[in-house]
Amino acid sequence: MSSPTPASTLLDVRNLSFRYRESGNDVLHGVTLRIRNRDRILVEGPSGSGKSTLGTLMSGLRSPHSGLLLLQGLDPASIGTEAWRKRIASAPQFHENHILSNTLAFNILMCRQWPPRKEDLREAETICRELGLGPLLDRMPGGLMQRVGETGWQLSHGERSRVYLARALLQGAELVILDESFASLDPETQTQALECARTRAPTLMVIAHP
Repeated sequence: MSSPTPASTLLDVRNLSFRYRESGNDVLHGVTLRIRNRDRILVEGPSGSGKSTLGTLMSGLRSPHSGLLLLQGLDPASIGTEAWRKRIASAPQFHENHILSNTLAFNILMCRQWPPRKEDLREAETICRELGLGPLLDRMPGGLMQRVGETGWQLSHGERSRVYLARALLQGAELVILDESFASLDPETQTQALECARTRAPTLMVIAHP
């Protein structure tokens, strides 16, 4: 029987291992860590070190080869995949994330009910402006209701990154995992966006290159 999880622990990772092919080598081996409520965690490492893989395992996008994940003492099978992913939000790396051909509001509020409530739209605009997207909102004729994506307004690399960030923050999750979310931003915007994430996320993990 496993030892009880301390009450302050949000996510417990125990001896976690993962490989992409059954006959392949482990990308992660024996990873153990504990994330407590309100933690602010930075995970750094070179490309190929497994840090992004760890993020996908923690957010429920992949399943470990061995080991244990416990969210407030319960494993994914007990909580259910959908409920797990609602409680742990992630903004994957840029090439694994997407802007859908719909309104900006839809792209950042897809984790909430649709059509959105007025309070959801107000919160979405507030967070967008905190992330430095105010000039974008002011330029677009439709604001949050402007259509974006392949058939609409085209967003820059940095704007897309912050849309993904806003999407994760607006999910209302207990843990937010941001994978290289700040890499494409200039230093001033990076500082602004990081401060928004630190303020808004109940518990935060940032994955980055050294």
